[in-house]
Amino acid sequence: MTDQQTSIDDLLYHEEEPSAAPSRERGRAWSWLSAVLIAAAGAATVLLGLRIFGLAVPIEAVFAGCLALVVLRRTVRSVAPVSPPKLRRVGTDPEDGSYVFGTQDGLREAVRQWEGRLKSAQHDAGRFTEFMLPVLGELVDERLRQRHGLTRASDPQRARAICGDELWNFLNTPARRKPSAKDYAVFVSQLEKM
Repeated sequence: MTDQQTSIDDLLYHEEEPSAAPSRERGRAWSWLSAVLIAAAGAATVLLGLRIFGLAVPIEAVFAGCLALVVLRRTVRSVAPVSPPKLRRVGTDPEDGSYVFGTQDGLREAVRQWEGRLKSAQHDAGRFTEFMLPVLGELVDERLRQRHGLTRASDPQRARAICGDELWNFLNTPARRKPSAKDYAVFVSQLEKM
């Protein structure tokens, strides 16, 4: 068995999909060429409109203004925040929890990882000890850190007194069997009391 440590951050981490980017040289050249062409088309349109009304403006000034607008628009687009995926409600009961998630939902990925780990550890005490016990230990440590300013490693005696004997023994001794629902109820109640 390997000692696998999984933190809460690992469970909630979602890696962004890499964007398809052309090669640097060709991409930059094409980007600038397209900006110049768009600016030239915009300048031609503005000059045509000005000539219709009998106004004369230097071509270079109109072209420079259009090029500045095109570059500004591209810059603003490149630094614009990515909008979060839209969540759509399904059903009428607000407590039923039925949502249709977007394709890049980090919470959904974290829940999927938890489900996979729980299924793999459902009937095997060894797999439970390997996969779930470290994560539950991190939850206890986080609760101790937030509420009492300590962890199980930093002050074991005080942490044991706060956790209670049942939860402490569960976290620190390898499980020979999968805990029962009654055991879980005791652990959860002790965790909530902390």
